[in-house]
Amino acid sequence: MNTRGMFTGLGTALVTPFRADGSFDEAAFERFVDWQIDQGVDFLVPCGTTGENPALSLDEHRRVVEISVKRAKGRVRVLAGAGNNSTDRAVELALIAIDLGADGILTITPYYNKPTPDGLRRHFGAQAEAIEKRKPGMPMIMYNVPGRTGVNMTAATTLALAREIPNIAGVKEASANMEQILTILRDREANFAVLSGDDAWTLPLLAAGADGLISVASNEIPKLMSEMVHLGLAGDFAKARAIHERVLPLLIGNFIESNPIPAKAVMKMLGILESDTLRSPLAPISEGNRKKLEEIVRECRLTK
Repeated sequence: MNTRGMFTGLGTALVTPFRADGSFDEAAFERFVDWQIDQGVDFLVPCGTTGENPALSLDEHRRVVEISVKRAKGRVRVLAGAGNNSTDRAVELALIAIDLGADGILTITPYYNKPTPDGLRRHFGAQAEAIEKRKPGMPMIMYNVPGRTGVNMTAATTLALAREIPNIAGVKEASANMEQILTILRDREANFAVLSGDDAWTLPLLAAGADGLISVASNEIPKLMSEMVHLGLAGDFAKARAIHERVLPLLIGNFIESNPIPAKAVMKMLGILESDTLRSPLAPISEGNRKKLEEIVRECRLTK
């Protein structure tokens, strides 16, 4: 299955806006999705880690995906997050996204459980089988981020799953293990997509043949991140590098505290969100780091 025409370029791992009282701000999310599309992103990724999906109720999760699909209106595709450390819940979330009209499923390696390679095969295999039964041809993209999950999916496991399960169509790689990612890029099948899951590593990965980026920073600067990715995909690395170097302090600063704490703080500074409220157990950004982010915004020449 080839997703390169579906999920290439820039996808935004959308934050979920909350009001000051912690409730989901649907109107703010609708405006935010419209703005993202207007700024030139290629696809939307709701209900991922950046969207604080572990803290969303099932009804909220459903609503976030539903709004994303409705606002996209065929203008861009929606790669809906459906990850969970329970295989049954991951399957349930995937089926909900399919029924709401999502174009693909993004699913993370189970966190905390620390499954073996065989456990990963069983987990992703069960989810992929359920997706195929509900909607034949629906692509599923795996997400490897050991810094958040406590388990790394090796290149060998990734490539084996891609060969064994037809509708596993790609991987979002955020292992920060360049040798591992380069091995996947070298040995993958021609129809298997590799997306960067780390903003700061995107430029070299595009040079090595990656197909795009699922980005945190594009919540804040979607137009710049879109330009950088598209220039890299076109082979214009001089211009892409100029953008990369300009915004690199932000790409790094977004992880000065746990994602999406810094990103929401910057979005409020830039007027993209009215509130940078987070769901517990995430806490508001420290005052010292808020000041550092204000300096980064000035250094990167970002405006409201």
